Amino acid sequence: MSFDVDVEAVIGTTEIRCRIEPVHGLTVLVGPSGVGKTSVLNMIAGLTRPARGRVAVAGAELFDSDAGIDVDVAGRHAGYVFQESRLFPHMRVRANLGYGAGRGAGRFDFDETIAFLGIAHLLDRWPRSLSGGEARRVAIGRALLSAPSFLLLDEPLSSLDRARAEEIMRAIEHIRDDLQLPILMVTHDAAEAERLGTHIITMDR
Repeated sequence: MSFDVDVEAVIGTTEIRCRIEPVHGLTVLVGPSGVGKTSVLNMIAGLTRPARGRVAVAGAELFDSDAGIDVDVAGRHAGYVFQESRLFPHMRVRANLGYGAGRGAGRFDFDETIAFLGIAHLLDRWPRSLSGGEARRVAIGRALLSAPSFLLLDEPLSSLDRARAEEIMRAIEHIRDDLQLPILMVTHDAAEAERLGTHIITMDR
C-alpha cells in the first residue's frame, strides 16, 4: 500500500484538510490553485508540520500528532520533484544525478534510470542549457537515484508543450507500472489526473 494520510493545517489564511486512503499505484491531488495541494506534499515530505493528523507511507509512520511521531526530512526518504527543477546550476547534468545517487544505495540503477528517462545525451550539459522538459526529466532522475521510499511530484507537466508533456507522462507511467514506486502527484489538470492516477482526490475551498 502507499499513502495513508489524514492531516490538518492552516497555511497563511488557507485552512487545509486532506485525507488520502492507502491504495496501490499513483494518487493524484487535483484542484485549483491556492487550495493547499503543494502544502499537503510538504507535510508528507516533512517540510511543513501539520497542526494535527497522521502521515504514513508504505507502512512507515512518518508523523502522528497524537503519538508524538515526527520523522525528520532526511529520515522520510522522499523523492521530491518540485514545480521548478531546482537543479544545481554549477553542476553538469551528470553531477546533478550523481548528487542524488550519492545519498544512498537504492533500487534504481544509474544507467537504467537515464535510459528510460531518455537523458543519456544530456549528461555533459549545464542546467541552464536544458529545455523545460529536459530539466524536468533530469529532476525526476535525481529524485529516483536518491534511494526514495516514495515519490512526490508537484505539477510535473506545468508549462510544458504537448510533446514534452507526453515524454514526462510516459516516464511517470513507467515508474508507476514497472518500478511500482508509491507516487503522489499534484495537478490542476483533470485530463492528466485521469490518465495517470489510479486514485484521484479533488481538493477545493
